[in-house]
Amino acid sequence: MDNDNFEKQMRSLEYFHSLRLLPGAWTVVRLDGRGFSRFTESRYQKPFDLKFHELMVQTAKALLEELQGIYAYTESDEISVLFNPDWDLFDRSLEKIVSISASIATATFTHAAQTIVNFDSRVWLAANKSQVVDYFRWRQADATRCALNGWCYWTLRKAGKSVTEATATLENQSVAFKNELLFQNGINFNDLPTWQRRGVGLYWEEYDKEGYNPIENKTVVAKRRRIKVDDELPMKEAYGEFMRRLINTGKVVQNPGNLDD
Repeated sequence: MDNDNFEKQMRSLEYFHSLRLLPGAWTVVRLDGRGFSRFTESRYQKPFDLKFHELMVQTAKALLEELQGIYAYTESDEISVLFNPDWDLFDRSLEKIVSISASIATATFTHAAQTIVNFDSRVWLAANKSQVVDYFRWRQADATRCALNGWCYWTLRKAGKSVTEATATLENQSVAFKNELLFQNGINFNDLPTWQRRGVGLYWEEYDKEGYNPIENKTVVAKRRRIKVDDELPMKEAYGEFMRRLINTGKVVQNPGNLDD
């Protein structure tokens, strides 16, 4: 067999190598920390740790920047990055997108934390803007649910309950029950930091950068872009409106104008 035919035969066995994202689809890449429950238990405070939060934000920022996304959202140990329908990095190769995004997240977090971790990655596709808004409202609802459960669970554990006892106490209980449990222990869930209850958004913003023009011998101002980390996201319908503005303009604006899907 000649070398060319041998090459073709071997490459034909590469699974999903030729699979591309659907043209014109909105794309979200979601990453999760692998085994982070065990990883964080002995290293970070529970239920939330500011240092871990900062590491996740730093990782989300690296993904947004390197993959050329328009928005990133992080809660707990997961990150979602949104891309426009015309995004064509890696020729929209699914194999490259999931492998490289996972490697960026893993390398960024590992380097910053000085501890080896792993992230996995998957792709979610949307046919229209409404589905994109629904996706991020879904992830924020998950953040709120997990935050409430986490605070309740660790409040019980710190009060002396075992894993089994704490889990059994919370099983099938209502939101009202959990809020009351926290209140009886001196914690008002609504007063906790917003980033814990709603997650964190990252997006591009324009700013004026002052410089000097030596030819004209004068100060000049140029428009530049940077990533804004938003720890005070709105929630529910207001968050949906926030996302509609963002995906229609590529940035957060005060007067969104026409927000047709």
